[in-house]
Amino acid sequence: MAKQPPARKRHAQGSAAKALRKSTAPRTGRPARRAGKGSESVEAWRTALTSIEPNKILVRGYVLDEMMGRVSFGEAVYLVLTGELPSPDVGRLVEALLVSSIDHGVTPPSTLAARNVATTGAPMLAAAAAGILALGSPLGGGGNIAGCVRFLDEGLELVGEWVSYDDAARRIVEQANAKGQIPPGFGHRVHTRDPRAGRLLQMALELDLEGRYIQLIRSVERVLAERRSASGEPPLPINADGAIAAACGDLGLNADSASVLFMVSCVPGIVAQAIEEQKRQPAMRQIDPAHHIYDGPDERRLPETRR
Repeated sequence: MAKQPPARKRHAQGSAAKALRKSTAPRTGRPARRAGKGSESVEAWRTALTSIEPNKILVRGYVLDEMMGRVSFGEAVYLVLTGELPSPDVGRLVEALLVSSIDHGVTPPSTLAARNVATTGAPMLAAAAAGILALGSPLGGGGNIAGCVRFLDEGLELVGEWVSYDDAARRIVEQANAKGQIPPGFGHRVHTRDPRAGRLLQMALELDLEGRYIQLIRSVERVLAERRSASGEPPLPINADGAIAAACGDLGLNADSASVLFMVSCVPGIVAQAIEEQKRQPAMRQIDPAHHIYDGPDERRLPETRR
């Protein structure tokens, strides 16, 4: 029989999903109408996001200037995506998700796209846009996160009274193998164990936010380890994309919202890369990511006050 998450976990997951459904559900009833020119009238379309009136801005019903300094950026992002402010623990996990993808170094396609545009002397907005556009592919990260959420969705549809998480994991891994694919969210070209993934999953557990998605992705990791060990191949641990996908799923965010959250987290790093390109490098250069040297600060620890 499938193991069900504790009541608190089911409640946290259900509350987040309910908030998301509420924010995206179509409203019923006749559309509002407003007078047009002459005797004509025009149907007014609806939005539940933001209301702007003279001297007042409401975001999902909250006064924006009251939120400033009292609501963190991660909490505000969650609010606009789901329609409700998160609990403090959910807010902490969202903040960690945003920090996890703040920058990816000089080799990813998104960084190279931004630097290649920046080296032409183009405006910073153009360089940032180029980097963001490169995030949609599996190699860019955002597409891989969305793919992983959908991959886990398929597995969770199988979980039931007679199908355990491990059983469901075996089935979806077999389906991926039959297509000659590595399940999305696993393995890394640099890390043998992605430190970002470990931290995100640890936080979800400590904050009592681990739900069905994280349980399933851990089962997939075990199934992959068993299969690859039997064939003498190195393991494929969960990477940051997989951890982000699973955590977002347990927070009630769908595949598109998860990839958008990743995109938002990447923007500061993309902009920083483009700024450094224009400040430190000659214009119109050919950029070879394999020949770079890091000359930033040595490893340093966070102050004790940041716990």
